[in-house]
Amino acid sequence: MARRKKGDPVHGWLVLDKPSGITSTVAVAIVKRQFNAAKAGHAGTLDPLASGVLPIALGEATKTVPFVVDGSKSYRFTVRWGVETKSDDAEGDAARTSDTRPSRSDIEAVLDQFTGDIMQTPPIYSAIKVAGARAYDLARDGEDFKIAARQVHVSRLAVESVPDPDHCVFEADCGKGTYVRALARDIGQLLGCFGHVSALRRTRVGVFGDSDTISLDKLKEISHSAAGREGLMQVLRPVETALDDIPALAISGDDAARLKRGQAVLLRGRDAPILKGPVYATSRGNLVALGEVKHGELRPKRVFNLHG
Repeated sequence: MARRKKGDPVHGWLVLDKPSGITSTVAVAIVKRQFNAAKAGHAGTLDPLASGVLPIALGEATKTVPFVVDGSKSYRFTVRWGVETKSDDAEGDAARTSDTRPSRSDIEAVLDQFTGDIMQTPPIYSAIKVAGARAYDLARDGEDFKIAARQVHVSRLAVESVPDPDHCVFEADCGKGTYVRALARDIGQLLGCFGHVSALRRTRVGVFGDSDTISLDKLKEISHSAAGREGLMQVLRPVETALDDIPALAISGDDAARLKRGQAVLLRGRDAPILKGPVYATSRGNLVALGEVKHGELRPKRVFNLHG
């Protein structure tokens, strides 16, 4: 006898404004519980000290997580000069200190070296795997290890403000795998003043921005209001929101049935769209499948069941 799934078949994206002080995993668990959802996941971990945009996928939306994770991200972060920490943020013990404080012009003069395609060594307190183990686990156990540098992309890095000699607020737009903590560490080392991230807020992940977010407090308020579950469902964004950057293709009911069975569909006829690469297929406005068009044929990669 098949085991009954716990929770309800809830499908869609919830763009959470994660508060600082909790892990992304805890945030997902709270949201999952509020919706009594059978399945949930997130697109891009935020450190416990960080706040901001944490897209949470419920139900069938979890199949679209890679499209969000692979998207670019934006951050606003504060660097405190004079102290480099072992974790490159305010949680870690001091590793090196300096009395030097850079001017705004000193800082802006080096930012070109941290934009474009750059080589970056992730922090030792990170989820990077080293010989099969997470770097943060090895670091906490006091093991001596090295993490290889890797290429990342920073499309924009700018000084937003300099509130006092000890702090600088930056804004950054960057690609997958970029560590803001490593940027703070490396800029501090180049300037000879050392530094670490003292505050961090993520303002965008792929198509999801600050203006799309909802707080945990607001979510709880809605769930306990007269609107209840219906109110919660209204703050969910459709599963296909994550697929905004790839073409959509409307198909017939018969073709939708074929895709759901895992069968390819031929895009034929004079009015057939000229497509190549990843697409998502809809039928009567409902998301059916994620697939790839090759030689005039749509081959399903992921099939969606949004009704249970």
